[in-house]
Amino acid sequence: MDAGDLLRSVRMAGSPAGWRAVRSAWRRQRIDARDLPGRGPERARVPGVALDAEPMPGGGTVRFTRSVLQVRVAVGGAVFCGWDGAGPEPSYALVDGCPEPDPRALLEPDKDGWRVVSERVTVLISRYGAVEMRTPGGLLLRRELPPRWWDPAVRQDGAVARWVQRSETPADARVYGLGGRASGPRLPAGGYRLWNTDPGGSFQPGDDPLYITMPVRLVVSDAGCHLVFHDNTWDGRVTLRDGEVGAGSGHDRSGGSELRMDGGPLRYWVVTGTPARVLAGWTALTGRPALPPRWALGPQHSRWGFGSQEEVRKVAAGYRDRGLPLSVLHLDIDHFDAHRVFTVDHGRFPDLPGLAAELAEQGVRLVSIVDPAVHAEPGVAAYDSGTAAGAFVKDARGEEVRGVVWPGEAAFPDFTNPAARAWWGGLYAERVAQGFAGVWHDMNEPVSFAAFGDPTLPLSARHALEGRGGDHREAHNVYALMMARAGYEGLRGLRPEQRPFLFSRSGWVGMQRYGGSWSGDVATGWPGLRASLALVLGLGLCGVPYSGPDVGGFTGTPSPELYLRWYQLGGYLPFFRTHSAIDAGRREPWQFGPEVLEHARTALAERMRLMPYLETLANIAHRTGAPYVRPLWWNAPGDRALRDCSDAFLLGDALLVAPVLEPGSRSRAVRLPRGLWYDTVTGQPHRGPAQVLLDAPLGRIPVLARAGAVLPVAGADGGTELEVWAPRLGRTGGGMVCVGDPEGWVRPRMERFATRWADGEVVVERDGKGAGKPVGYPVRVRGTAV
Repeated sequence: MDAGDLLRSVRMAGSPAGWRAVRSAWRRQRIDARDLPGRGPERARVPGVALDAEPMPGGGTVRFTRSVLQVRVAVGGAVFCGWDGAGPEPSYALVDGCPEPDPRALLEPDKDGWRVVSERVTVLISRYGAVEMRTPGGLLLRRELPPRWWDPAVRQDGAVARWVQRSETPADARVYGLGGRASGPRLPAGGYRLWNTDPGGSFQPGDDPLYITMPVRLVVSDAGCHLVFHDNTWDGRVTLRDGEVGAGSGHDRSGGSELRMDGGPLRYWVVTGTPARVLAGWTALTGRPALPPRWALGPQHSRWGFGSQEEVRKVAAGYRDRGLPLSVLHLDIDHFDAHRVFTVDHGRFPDLPGLAAELAEQGVRLVSIVDPAVHAEPGVAAYDSGTAAGAFVKDARGEEVRGVVWPGEAAFPDFTNPAARAWWGGLYAERVAQGFAGVWHDMNEPVSFAAFGDPTLPLSARHALEGRGGDHREAHNVYALMMARAGYEGLRGLRPEQRPFLFSRSGWVGMQRYGGSWSGDVATGWPGLRASLALVLGLGLCGVPYSGPDVGGFTGTPSPELYLRWYQLGGYLPFFRTHSAIDAGRREPWQFGPEVLEHARTALAERMRLMPYLETLANIAHRTGAPYVRPLWWNAPGDRALRDCSDAFLLGDALLVAPVLEPGSRSRAVRLPRGLWYDTVTGQPHRGPAQVLLDAPLGRIPVLARAGAVLPVAGADGGTELEVWAPRLGRTGGGMVCVGDPEGWVRPRMERFATRWADGEVVVERDGKGAGKPVGYPVRVRGTAV
């Protein structure tokens, strides 16, 4: 027990709940001491020298003295590498299994070993096990050095080999991703743990790890972009090292990383190309993002601490009476009976279906929190049915594993068991019957309160792992992912005509298939505001485009200025929700004075005006994996200055948003990518690449539109109109509009438009398959000839 654990233990010991957490921690420690295999003596191993190679479709295998490497290029260009017989499957990440090999890619001898040449990447394998990824032009993207293993000297049940893989990248490379990280989006040098973790309180930049960790890194350098994913669910640690351009006597010093894993296979995928091509290839492997219903793109409000159904009505009325749009209200654990999942406190919420129907008539949906822990007491319906289904996690002796969460002593479903997923998905019928339109998964890292140690299940706890069997060391990081699958499939079965709405605090690679995420308990403060943007950008680059923070922060009471600046940022993020803790200040816009209320009204009006654009971005993400919120270098990865920008972002291709992240700021510097950009308020044009100083009065944040952009917005009559920003003279532009089913499965229609100058005027025309047809929308041209 370290000093932090001791302090936590002492602090918790003064209450019944605290004593339960102490007992839970001791119980977990005792079970692991009994059932978790010790490491014992280990033998270090490296691949050794290459002996021979065997070509296969898409690549081949190279046999070394003490290991075997498989290299395969898939159709679409993704490269798979697996050591020690590790193949692409089984995998929780891959959506449709391993894609077919590219028959044009062949393993052939090279001067220093072997190579596999494909259309998008060349793979070089040295005689000692180093693997290089190079562009077709020969530029180095990354070099994986020969790995090293530590094998158990004596094999025993549950004993595994741990390993380390070091890599080198170009000196100018910048790294993004690794899931939801509070520092970023460009990840600074240092260590990052790969273990989904509830930080046990609010977090801010520098706190690590958090709820969503992924062994996914997007690397951007002058040579090009690539994504590397180590398909391994075990605990691990990535250490990043920055390169240095012109180091020492003028020579570059390469950057790089070290990945250490406590077990599991050494296998990885590499996807190369432009950022858009990388995300398209990545989500082709791991699943296209789920498409949220249209109402989930609107403004949402939540609070841990809605005391009754009447209070919920009053909050909804507060929005309505002030003319503020509201799409969704969320109910936290306080609406449950004694915090038990899939129940209702009928004393405080006597008619939830009636409340849901009443709010739906006003255009407001209800969303329910769902935690995985089930109160372990006979007579509790969910516990009894889960016990009968054999759905709960057990220890090595076959006894039910218990933890402590909000309802007290709890059992945990094994979501890696298909039968348990089917049982759990059926429980959502109760939520549907209560009138909830969607669900919000929380506490699913999973969390078991502990006064010391890791607040999760015993590492020795047994999981089905789709019939393969294993323990919590392997299952922990995919627990939330499989809970999301269970919930998504359950909702889809219960309401087949509607797209499920589901978002989750924790998850892993592929979670975008089932929904989105949110920040978790971000600290109220200016650092927390900055962390909010880092999380959204980082998750988007890992393939999870729908996310957002607790606007205003989860804890404390924000100052009026901080609340407003957070609200203004949230208005341009995919998931726009206010939320706060039970002992924190309220988050309704009118709680912060009349000036903030009016500025919040402006932010809400702009959010609603941009709804057609947000819906279009949601459909683009669903089709291609491109995030709604993108780093400034998205279309210009060769611009080194843009790679380090962490205080602004692109919303799609049309808008550049520069939130105010510092107190007292009434102007701010903004670095512009190449091209012409218009201030959307003043219409003033600015040329990039450059850094410009823009006004940021309390009532708004700087937003710029790309010259030539076609932006679908809500018109005054409620229909869609095209806001067109004049292209540069002699240049063209364009954009697209998605017209589709707001909640169902009908494939939406994507309409493309092009802009150009003709006879001194901006002309808008249909492009692509619709060329020659009438535009079909009202058009409003903004900007001037430049």
